[in-house]
Amino acid sequence: MKTAKTAKTAKKTPEKIGLDLDKVGDLLDQAKGIAREYRTITGRPLGITGEVAGYEAARLLHLSLCRARQADYDATGPDGKKYQIKGRVIYARSKPGKNFGSIRLDHEWDAVLLVLLEADFSPTEIYEAERSEVEKALVEPGAPARNVRGALNIAKFKSIARLVWSRDAKKAGEK
Repeated sequence: MKTAKTAKTAKKTPEKIGLDLDKVGDLLDQAKGIAREYRTITGRPLGITGEVAGYEAARLLHLSLCRARQADYDATGPDGKKYQIKGRVIYARSKPGKNFGSIRLDHEWDAVLLVLLEADFSPTEIYEAERSEVEKALVEPGAPARNVRGALNIAKFKSIARLVWSRDAKKAGEK
């Protein structure tokens, strides 16, 4: 019998959701247009990067997304591998040292995917870093953003990751 305390502390298993990726893609195309117009008018981002990154990773790498706003991981691969998915829009004038969302070491996941997007939210590259490499990078002495907040910059992440998808490689393979 579960007590009130164990019921609260019991770890929930993330629930996979069956998404119609074509329908989601159509909706995100509309959202991307609105986000671009919003940025043009206000100079500020609308905040859809995470959703777009998750969708693009699932679509391009054949992942199963988990329910939104769950803590541990965002998607699973066909082999059961658990992924945190992070996204970053790279604007023409972006500095190379830009950080992306924090990575929590106290959560259950196997690897992190970083989806790089152009200003129009189209994916350009996806990088994958294994948990052991991410942990080493986050705990090595250095910047407080990395050590305290679990934030890596794009250049550091690329140095510990491998490229798993590239728009340029896809184009080169097309005839």
